[in-house]
Amino acid sequence: MSPEHYVLGVDGGNSKTDYHLYDLRGCRIAQLRTGTCSHERFADGYAGAERAMREQLSEILNSCDIMPADIAAAAFGLAGADIPSQKAELNKIIGRLGLQRYVVDNDSFLGLKAGSSSGWGICSINGSGACTGAIAPDGTRLQIGGVGSELAGDEAGGYYLSRRVLRAVYDACYRLGEPTALCGPVLDLLGLPDDTLLLERMVAGVTDRSLPYTELVTLLLNTAEQGDAAALAIVKQSAQQMARSAAGCVQRLDFGNGAIEVVLAGSVWVKADSPILRDYFQRYVQQLLPDKQFRFSTLRVPPATGAVLWAMEQALGGPVPDELRASIVRDGQIQS
Repeated sequence: MSPEHYVLGVDGGNSKTDYHLYDLRGCRIAQLRTGTCSHERFADGYAGAERAMREQLSEILNSCDIMPADIAAAAFGLAGADIPSQKAELNKIIGRLGLQRYVVDNDSFLGLKAGSSSGWGICSINGSGACTGAIAPDGTRLQIGGVGSELAGDEAGGYYLSRRVLRAVYDACYRLGEPTALCGPVLDLLGLPDDTLLLERMVAGVTDRSLPYTELVTLLLNTAEQGDAAALAIVKQSAQQMARSAAGCVQRLDFGNGAIEVVLAGSVWVKADSPILRDYFQRYVQQLLPDKQFRFSTLRVPPATGAVLWAMEQALGGPVPDELRASIVRDGQIQS
């Protein structure tokens, strides 16, 4: 195939990176799931991110005997692309990879590209971390959060919720906190016969990221569903904070008078068997903005599908034709 007949979509999360390579007809050529490329996860920051991206890009392109110059357009949705200075540094890095045309932004926008029927709306990311992104009908973009719970109310995501679970158990054991059914199962998950070494295990787990994040979040949601007061308080607080970010997007952007699509993406939103966190989130969004209508949906294709569609827009110089978009989304559904 002649040069510039491919598009590359990249979803770079805090724990993994997905590369999806397609041709301009919408046929998937290759895909790669590999480790994170987020500068926030490397001891040497942006240098580590560039090293990872270079190795990962070479791996997927070499598997197809394709050169960077053969890519008509690439789109990178990256965790850690939260503020202008970070986006500027990441643009420089990608510019050194040999790609001729590319766009870079936060990974929260990928959910809208893939999951919104209109191409605009709000995407609430609740995965390893948390972030909210929005695109207005006129194309204006807004990101809320993405820099942590202390500064921006990102009180969701597996890392945050796991720490809240541990705090609830520690409070119950040592600080006259609310008694909670989380205690026994959490000690079991941490491999502790009792709470004597709880603090030591907590500190080590947070420091070296060895906590059983998925299991802790699953336990939290299931225990909240059973009416445990401590677990339910964590769930309600998280749902409310994420709802405030979503509502803030509506306040700051002009979405008109019609229903606003809200796409839920990330492992906590998408993969959790219990609906309790999603249900409270939707309830709080509507309570915060009772005069607005919302359509909530859960992203059922990989976020990288949104990156492919975004790259395709760049390659074609305009909106992706409906038939082509539907074909790429269907392929994403098969992969998910």
